[in-house]
Amino acid sequence: MLQLLVGTDIPFMKYRRAAYLFSGVLLLVTLGWFFTKGPKYSVDFTGGTLLQVRTSQPMHADQLRSALQAAGLAAEIQQMTGESDNEYMIRFRTEGDPVALVTDAVAKSLPGVTLELRRNETVGPKVGSDLRQKAIWAILASLGAILVYVGIRYEFKFALGGVLALFHDVLITVGALMFTGREISLTVVAALLTIAGYSINDTIVVFDRIRERAKALRKEKHSRVMDMAVNETLSRTVITAFTVFLAALALFVWGGEVLRDFSFAMLVGVAFGTYSSVYVASAIALDIWISLDRRKGIAAE
Repeated sequence: MLQLLVGTDIPFMKYRRAAYLFSGVLLLVTLGWFFTKGPKYSVDFTGGTLLQVRTSQPMHADQLRSALQAAGLAAEIQQMTGESDNEYMIRFRTEGDPVALVTDAVAKSLPGVTLELRRNETVGPKVGSDLRQKAIWAILASLGAILVYVGIRYEFKFALGGVLALFHDVLITVGALMFTGREISLTVVAALLTIAGYSINDTIVVFDRIRERAKALRKEKHSRVMDMAVNETLSRTVITAFTVFLAALALFVWGGEVLRDFSFAMLVGVAFGTYSSVYVASAIALDIWISLDRRKGIAAE
């Protein structure tokens, strides 16, 4: 079995307060941006038009996207796969006749290319708003379920640290999407839920080792127990994170425009999910552990 960073003895918990400061600044900036400017929502959440069209000749989705951008139409374009390689799904927000706008844009930028309309659907603002609320509740419900699970399987100090780490990862990822001007879509929501699952899985591995070490090393300081547990799982953590990161990077580079926001969210989420397993989940669990022992009159650090 491949192993990296075997036998390390890095004092991770020694730097947890610096990590708190780093994460705190990122979260404050993210929340400030969220409540002032807010994220950009896709057609899925704001309402708009969905067109399915077939072009008279095959072309790359980027050619069609460029034609629409030249006409001032910011659209999400997905090339259909299957029987035909010249069918596309187009989502955008606009006023007026969407079919006429798309047809005129293509005629101007792509001479000789004609469009055949296959489907025309309109998503109203009310439907988009309902989808946005359901997406938020889906994320909150998943985080709540994880809190209950970790609370039952472990102690409260671990459950609180684990769930705060999840909120941290999701918020930082949303912040990265906002700062880079990317839209929040249903695909991105799927990425956020995937990140939450990945992050808690990584955290649970660390927590398991912490619990084992805490039983075996009762006389050691809590911070020392934490450091040993994190170092012993470091190889697994780095290898897992790196392989997931490479897969997300491949999607980001070669997956096309449709998957770019999803893969970008995954890249940010995997990086911060690995970081938060140590410096949010484990660090918060350590400070709660120390605080509880001090209340009992037990010296701990």
